[in-house]
Amino acid sequence: MTLPAIEATDLRKTYPGDVCAVRGISFQVDTGAVFGLLGPNGAGKSTTVGMLTTTIVPTAGSARLVGYDVARTPRAARAVSSVVFQDAVVDRALSGRRHLELHAALWRVQQREATARMTELTDALGLADLIDRPVASYSGGQRRRLEIARALVSSPRVLFLDEPTVGLDPRIRVELLDVISSLRNRSATTILLTTHYLDEAERLCDRVAIMHEGRIVALDSPRALRAELGTQLVELHARDDAHTTLGHLRAAGIADEDAFRVGATISLPLHDRTAAEAVAAIERAGVRTTSISTREPTLDDVYLRLTGGQLSAAA
Repeated sequence: MTLPAIEATDLRKTYPGDVCAVRGISFQVDTGAVFGLLGPNGAGKSTTVGMLTTTIVPTAGSARLVGYDVARTPRAARAVSSVVFQDAVVDRALSGRRHLELHAALWRVQQREATARMTELTDALGLADLIDRPVASYSGGQRRRLEIARALVSSPRVLFLDEPTVGLDPRIRVELLDVISSLRNRSATTILLTTHYLDEAERLCDRVAIMHEGRIVALDSPRALRAELGTQLVELHARDDAHTTLGHLRAAGIADEDAFRVGATISLPLHDRTAAEAVAAIERAGVRTTSISTREPTLDDVYLRLTGGQLSAAA
């Protein structure tokens, strides 16, 4: 049997002062897959990556990279993986090429192989025209691409991307997503991506785990998670108290258990009725609204239903 590229079993991390950052999470990632950890800042994503990359010692549980236990055999686990950290780690005085050469040397990549690999990566990641310039002259997106190229010089079997687009302007962020998307089409490298941007997960990930307060509250493909809310939902803004209004809708059989509210907004997933039927039932029930509309569910709705907080607002 093929070993999972990443395997976490009841993984936990508690910091001094009884601060529980990760509260017993379990998941597996198949070889060559792109797996997303979603959640706002403080959900436990970066701590999870820290444990998987051996920079944070787990309090309990276990984790393996291609069969290597990250706590018992950390050097072997590091040898099969690379990480692009949330904060840039570059020497601005060095050229991009020198960064790649140093990384190849540190990972003991043979010179001929390293040269070929650098040529391949700089072409694939759009760095060929600036690789000999000092990194100080790079834009934020170009530095991110360089960091990804550097992480791939050693041909890792597992690549960790911790919030790779955070702090980038929208245009550069889209360009970097194109780069990451092309990577998954060119390589068998397994990628674990942490993000609080739902469009990134929709576009890149085969499966996602939604984290909230150190726990995994949902785990499946983006499409399957959306499908749990049906093909459409009715969204209404309550004129009266939203909590009371939602209770009234449930008592009238209009709202199911997966209905949820955030502030004055109530969302009603549709399963066995049409949007027109749901709107008509709301009107017959005498529910007072300031607006009412229908739309397709998103991953944000999945997160809202499970946690009551919006990813983008909490990030």
